[in-house]
Order: sequence, then C-alpha cells, then structure tokens
Amino acid sequence: MEKLDFRVINEEATKKKVLSKIHNYTGVMLPESYLEQGKTVGVFLHDQLVAGYILVTKPKFRSLLFVPDKSKSENHFLSENQYECMEINGLWISPALKTPMLQMRVWFKLVFDIFTCKKKYVLLMRNLNNKSMARFMTMANPISIYSGEPFVMAGQATHELIQVSYTTRWKLLSNSYKYLLELLRRNSKANNFSRQSGVVKYLKQSYPNPS
Repeated sequence: MEKLDFRVINEEATKKKVLSKIHNYTGVMLPESYLEQGKTVGVFLHDQLVAGYILVTKPKFRSLLFVPDKSKSENHFLSENQYECMEINGLWISPALKTPMLQMRVWFKLVFDIFTCKKKYVLLMRNLNNKSMARFMTMANPISIYSGEPFVMAGQATHELIQVSYTTRWKLLSNSYKYLLELLRRNSKANNFSRQSGVVKYLKQSYPNPS
C-alpha cells in the first residue's frame, strides 16, 4: 500500500500552497493569518501535497464569524462553552488519492488529531450544497447551531449556504466504526465500477460498431 506522510506545516511557502489548495478544492480563500491560529496538517503522497486540514483550539473561531449575531446570542452553548471548543477548517482531499482506503486514512488521522487536542467540543462548518461532506458530518451526530446564509463582512469569503454545528470528540471516536462501514461501501462501489468499465471495454473491443 502507498504510504501517506502527515506533516505539520510551518514553512511559509508550503502554507501559501496549502491556502491555494484549499481555495481550489473548496472555493474559499482563507486569509494567511488564519493559519497562524492553529495547526495546519499537510498530507503528502510521493512528496506531493494531496490533502490537508487546519485545527484551531482557541477563539476566535472562523466558523462562528459567519453565524448572525442574533443566532449566537440566543445559543446558550456558545456563551458557555467556547473555550472548551476546537474547530476543523480548510479540509480538502485531492483526487490524487484515488482509492477509498487512502482517503479514509486521512479521515482516521483527522479523528486521531482531534481527540488528542483534548477539547470537549468540536465545531464543524460545511457547505450546505456539498452532499458528500454532509454524509461524513452526519456520522459525528452533530447538533446544529445555524443553517442558512452566512453573515459576511467586507473581506470575508465563504459558501453561499452554510451549516455550523458541534459534536464531541468522544462521539467522533465512538462512531469510528461508521467510517469503516463507509470505507467498505466505497470500496464495493469502486470495485463494481471497475468491473462494469471492464465489461464495457471488452464489449467494445469484441463487437465494434459496423462501418
């Protein structure tokens, strides 16, 4: 199996590359200052950057910047627990990780890093239009803080529709079996697609269209 190399990114040039990758795969350009707030993890395959994520362990959290003030003021969880929270942001996985096994190794390492941060709660923000991300978020049994149009000030950028929610690190760990089931589902789907493609190719080669 190909080896993935997980590295904490500290070099300025690599940090800018991470920001560019996040922009390419999520459509959001994070400010450089955001990388200084937490730990940026890059995932390398054959020394090429193929995935990454950012873990922030203290306020001010970027995801909450986009929640309207009214929603934040009405939420008792936010007023009481922000210093017990951490945030995941800038998560992206390149198509270069072609197999479900490689992709899931990134998810398992992410869960491990979250757990070892020792924060009780984990803030999650996603693009409401990204159905694939919704599937993974649901596995964490999150509680919604806000869903809808983001509150955006000048110089900020995010998705047109967002959902901000929270879960606990223990829920992420205890639901790890769901990620394994998802891995098996994706492997099965990939194998079926490969077999079907092989059959179609064989038929085309064996029975070419008449001229």
